[in-house]
Amino acid sequence: MQCWMNGQYIDEQDLRISPFDHGFLYGLGFFETFRTYGGQVFGWEAHIERLQLALSQYRIHLTYNEHELLDVVQQLNKLVDGQDGYFRLNVSAGEHAIGLQPTEYRQPNVIIFRKQLQHTARGTEKTAQWLTTRRNTPEQEVRLKSHHYGNNVLGRFEMPSLAQQEGFFLTQEGYVAEGVTSNIFWVKNDILYTPSLETGILPGIIRAWAIQKARVLGMDVREGLFTQQDVKQSTECFITNSIQELVPISNLEDHSLLGNKGPVYSCLHEAFVKEVECLHA
Repeated sequence: MQCWMNGQYIDEQDLRISPFDHGFLYGLGFFETFRTYGGQVFGWEAHIERLQLALSQYRIHLTYNEHELLDVVQQLNKLVDGQDGYFRLNVSAGEHAIGLQPTEYRQPNVIIFRKQLQHTARGTEKTAQWLTTRRNTPEQEVRLKSHHYGNNVLGRFEMPSLAQQEGFFLTQEGYVAEGVTSNIFWVKNDILYTPSLETGILPGIIRAWAIQKARVLGMDVREGLFTQQDVKQSTECFITNSIQELVPISNLEDHSLLGNKGPVYSCLHEAFVKEVECLHA
């Protein structure tokens, strides 16, 4: 794994964070995960905007601009002969004494991790299951991609493998929320459904792309509060995230779905592939 921290390229075994970093002591840290295509990041501006929103709410001052960070991403790829990679841009609050004395954080620790992409064939199906762990509520109005990941970990523990499966959370009220590492979409009567941000889900970058692209393509897209029964009546289901892209679901427990043969999934997947291939040009 290649890494960069606070302006320096560092081998992974040499990375160090103080136990006084408030990202460790209080979970005060935020991150973005993404991948490159021909050296370019899909949705880079959206990732940076989401990160900056989180940092501003918690008064963490990012010490590098988006152009500097993108240069680092591209340089980390160059260190491995220009291969595309899986990235995590992580900003933790920085070192302070124990206690909540700071009113702002001006010296955060900024790390970019790069690891090799797993080359799973596009369109590879997964199965899904409902989780007994309920989705927790975010600390603020809209969920941020933060170090507070214990709820996701509990959900992951319910499954033998995230490689072949995804787990679907319900909210405390019983509404469909999101996956352990993804946003959820399903199709019923040619209408594309996805949970509203009102449920407390993460506003995913690929989720936003899929909603916008579906509407451009003339599809009826509905965001709202939905139950398990709504999903059980679907013919298609797929999940989205920035690393795995759009992933078709073949079975949700005992409910069989069209998987990668679903016409709505196939249409959106084809559109996504065309967009990312343009980044190579």
